[in-house]
Amino acid sequence: MADLVTSQTIQDGAKVAIMKFTNVSDSTGESGVVKVDVSALNSDPLTGKACTGVVVSRIQFVTYKMAVKIEFDATTNTLITYLPEDYSDDLDYRDFSGIPNNSAAGKTGDILFTTTGAASGDAYSIVMTLNKTYG
Repeated sequence: MADLVTSQTIQDGAKVAIMKFTNVSDSTGESGVVKVDVSALNSDPLTGKACTGVVVSRIQFVTYKMAVKIEFDATTNTLITYLPEDYSDDLDYRDFSGIPNNSAAGKTGDILFTTTGAASGDAYSIVMTLNKTYG
C-alpha cells in the first residue's frame, strides 16, 4: 500500500497558482516527489509562453507527527523550507516578493516534497501560493 496523497489546483491564473496538497501516511512516506510541475501549469494568456518556474509567496500548513522538506528541483535540489512535525503556521513571504528559485545546474522549476519520520496515520495539509514566471 502507499501513502494516501492528494494534489489539488485551486487556482491557475495568469500570474498566480494556488495548490493544496495532503498526505495520510501508511509509513511509506514521500521522497523527492514532484508536487508542482510547472510544465503542467497554464501558459501566459497574453503571450502563450509556457510557465517555466514559480516564486513561493505563501505556505500555509499543518503537520501531524511527520515533517516535510520542500525543495526546488535541480541537479542538487535547493531547500525552500522545512516544515517541522506537529506544527502549523502561515509562512507569508509576500512582503519581500517571495522565495525565488535560486537553483544552479539542472534547474527544472518544479517543486518537490520529501517527508521525514512518517509512520502510519501521520499526515500533512499544505496550501501554497505561487507567482508564476515564464520563459
